[in-house]
Amino acid sequence: MAKTLLEKWREEAYSETADRGALQKLWADYFEKEKGIYSQLLKEPDTEVKGTVEKLAEKYGVELKIMVGFLDGINDSLVTPNPIEEMDENTEVSLKFDKESLYKNMVAAGADWLYGLPEWNDIFSEERQKELYKEQKRSTTVVNETKIYPNDPCPCGSGKKYKKCCGKAK
Repeated sequence: MAKTLLEKWREEAYSETADRGALQKLWADYFEKEKGIYSQLLKEPDTEVKGTVEKLAEKYGVELKIMVGFLDGINDSLVTPNPIEEMDENTEVSLKFDKESLYKNMVAAGADWLYGLPEWNDIFSEERQKELYKEQKRSTTVVNETKIYPNDPCPCGSGKKYKKCCGKAK
């Protein structure tokens, strides 16, 4: 069975055996082109961009594989995810994104070159951008509950030691 566009992209972009220099060049090229596509999309954030994978690659002046990588990256931020697992160059896709979700996903990916794009300033105030950034960072922060020891005061507020109150073996 022939590989899908997404399988081909992932095989090349995440190759364990590829030449390191070639892989770095691929990603540097990808990130530069990705930044350009996002700059254009963010200029008109409420306009739904649609087309075949091939037509969108042409529209943004990128190779098909770069467009496939872009679609893979943006898919979780779209209002309606595209069928990226089985798409081919003639698959009709949409780039209609949820603005907050996209911003947060860029933060989660550590892509400061994307969430720092000046076009965001026309979409969200500086204050809102900071709030979204903090919301995203908090959502991935693990908070360990403080351990209650037998001789600690019971958290229920009874004033008794935990072992004599809620910590009793029932």
